Amino acid sequence: FPKLKDVKGKTLMDRTVIICNTSSMPVAAREASIYTGITLGEYYRQMGLNVLIIADSTSRWAQAMRETSGRLEEIPGEEAFPAYLDSAIKGIYERSGVIKTADQSEGSLTMIGTVSPAGGNFEEPVTQSTLGTVKTFLGLSADRAYKRFYPAVDPLLSWSRYLEQLQPWFTENLSQSWINNVQDLLALLKKGDAILQMIQVTGEEGITTEDFVIYQQALFLDMVYLQQDAFDAVDAAVPLARQQESLNRIVDLVNKPYQFTNKEAVRDYFTKLTGLFKNLNYSPSNSNEYHDYCAKIDQLSKSVIAEKV
Repeated sequence: FPKLKDVKGKTLMDRTVIICNTSSMPVAAREASIYTGITLGEYYRQMGLNVLIIADSTSRWAQAMRETSGRLEEIPGEEAFPAYLDSAIKGIYERSGVIKTADQSEGSLTMIGTVSPAGGNFEEPVTQSTLGTVKTFLGLSADRAYKRFYPAVDPLLSWSRYLEQLQPWFTENLSQSWINNVQDLLALLKKGDAILQMIQVTGEEGITTEDFVIYQQALFLDMVYLQQDAFDAVDAAVPLARQQESLNRIVDLVNKPYQFTNKEAVRDYFTKLTGLFKNLNYSPSNSNEYHDYCAKIDQLSKSVIAEKV
């Protein structure tokens, strides 16, 4: 970990504070660790810095609270968690935010809390209280991890309530069509997932070629934009401008009027397209290799549009 470098070239350890405890440590230590971390984060925020806190995991913290509550003989709530669990979780997340310091500089504190529900049960109290507090949820999928789709964040399970709030920022820094494009691509992923469920029941013979195209488009989007190679120097950290360029290219490719005559041609085209785009993701921006793959992608898409395949 001390050898890992951030996007600015320095090691992560140069500006990282780690507060560590194990499940075998005293209950008080497990419960106090998150409060200690947030207090340190607030200290640096007050200095006008932007702070990120990663609490892993709030489930262990809640379990420590449950043990403390039990020893104090407090009236238990659901699953023996303390009755004030919901307000305690809200109190943690509400300490994050942006402030203006005395010298008129701004500091921010962003908190990412991980939740480890037992058995993947999203109905347990810690998960439900957290979902009712936060405005962004990234749901990890065991199925995606099994398929080696990393990061294993399920786009159909995850959500954000910040889209409308951040629309002016997206319009100024990206484009006016950014949110519409994101919503259209999310709808494509949902359609692709529904068609995949049909394929698993009836096989590819049970769906039309048009539906198979939609499924392949959704799979293409997933493979080239929602997955990332953390071990590649280029793909590990992608600048915002390149992300926008890639998304616009994907929107253009999935909106083309394809007219395939059979499913084999559909699979062959999107397999080649996915391979070219993944190689594009590994190519440094504005390099000869990058422009070469862009030209190959355009040429491949034009060859399909020009005549029925």
